Amino acid sequence: MAEAKDSIPIPMATAAAAAPRSSLSPPEFEMRLHVINRQKLVKSLQQHLADSNRPIQGIVLLQGGEEQNRYCTDHTELFRQESYFAYLFGVREPSFYGAVDVATGKSILFAPRLPAEYAVWLGQIKPISHFTERYKVDMVCYVDEMEEVLHSLYKGEDKSLLFLLHGLNTDSGNFSKPADFKGIENFKTDLSTLHPVLTECRVLKSKMELDIIQYANDISSEAHVEVMRNTNVGMKEYQLESLFLHHTYMYGGCRHCSYTCICATGDNSSVLHYGHAAAPNDRTFMDGDMALLDMGAEYYFYGSDITCSFPVNGKFTADQRLIYNAVLDAHNSVIAAMKPGVNWINMHKLAEKVILEALKKGNIITGDIQDMMALRLGAVFMPHGLGHLLGIDTHDPGGYPKGLERPKEPGLSSLRTARELKEDMVITVEPGCYFISALLIPAMESSETSRFFNADAIKRFVDFGGVRIESDVYVTSTGCKNMTNVPRETWEIEAVMAGAKWPIEKGLNHSQNGIANLHS
Repeated sequence: MAEAKDSIPIPMATAAAAAPRSSLSPPEFEMRLHVINRQKLVKSLQQHLADSNRPIQGIVLLQGGEEQNRYCTDHTELFRQESYFAYLFGVREPSFYGAVDVATGKSILFAPRLPAEYAVWLGQIKPISHFTERYKVDMVCYVDEMEEVLHSLYKGEDKSLLFLLHGLNTDSGNFSKPADFKGIENFKTDLSTLHPVLTECRVLKSKMELDIIQYANDISSEAHVEVMRNTNVGMKEYQLESLFLHHTYMYGGCRHCSYTCICATGDNSSVLHYGHAAAPNDRTFMDGDMALLDMGAEYYFYGSDITCSFPVNGKFTADQRLIYNAVLDAHNSVIAAMKPGVNWINMHKLAEKVILEALKKGNIITGDIQDMMALRLGAVFMPHGLGHLLGIDTHDPGGYPKGLERPKEPGLSSLRTARELKEDMVITVEPGCYFISALLIPAMESSETSRFFNADAIKRFVDFGGVRIESDVYVTSTGCKNMTNVPRETWEIEAVMAGAKWPIEKGLNHSQNGIANLHS
């Protein structure tokens, strides 16, 4: 590799010794995945039209994403394709359109006609044949030919029917953008049919999709372990973020992250979406802090979403162990109960119950667990939902299909899905336990819930922050499989932070002598 001109030379021996090693290499990506995705959509749409006694004809038309500049400047942000378009076509370039004939399955891409100066500043202008071969579509034309080409698919009809993507994302509250182009007024358009059918296609993952998500999990899990074993008291939170991003890009080929990294330590770990511009992972963490690191890499559009919590000094205190094991038991109980037909609301309640039972055993709360559940006390300690669908988007769509209402009770109202599990869903399992003053104080002052709290014990946790444990899980025909592979037991975390190899060799236990022999 050529050395950058402005870099500081590092002796090769030092560089080799300092560089973390990876057992992984980026897999080759097969564009056939998007052929399969288009076939899946055509089959589903044909079935939907037949069930509705409608003719099986029309053209699905999606508009890809556009490059965006930073406000009024000429600084172009790194482009990432719109997710529905990525799902069907896998196109990495901006300003494309894509069409699929519902009757025949024929696929067409429409590429922007680039100006000559593109070749000077941005590289070779690719011929149409390049995109036909690369993206495995039947035909590629230019965007300025779109009206004529689409009409040609249905010769003799006054106005061909276009199925456009328009529907609500129940996580963001935003609507997807229907395709628009010069001449669209000369077509009939349907804005209601496509979105629910295409969204449901994304909910259940194919074998090829699962393989990519598994790789994203593999490299992200490896990066989490690398961060864990390189964490030292006195570091900055952003240094942990940097280690993760470097590992997943340097060794995993992951240019994009699934979301903004959350690298929270101390009381920052009770800020559920820490890491944003106003809280930019910049605290210096101290001896005795817990770290909550929520980070996941994206590979060829498909993502991962993993959270690890651990003491920054490598040793759990009694209180840290109590809260951590409460969350771990909830995490493991949910995964053990998951299978097709299980309702996700019930899984959330199971996680709450396990955490409340542990807090009661630790004398942090007192009283009847069923009474606590009825009064939604679990939402004080875990205000977010248990998990969410995962795929091309971190919060993949489809959590609330038509007819499924979002619960309104505290905690449950934050669930990103209330569905029953189906085989080949990928969903995160991410219980947490947090000490958030904005929730604890009102609950401790409430006439309904004040009786449950041990005020003296709660005082110990004012600056504790929180613990979250998150794994990516896919539902099998009989149960589920955890796709994430990081240290979870407290003794595993302590061993890895002390220098042990991961995964820890089978047959070695967590006795003190065993841990001492684990070091690499």
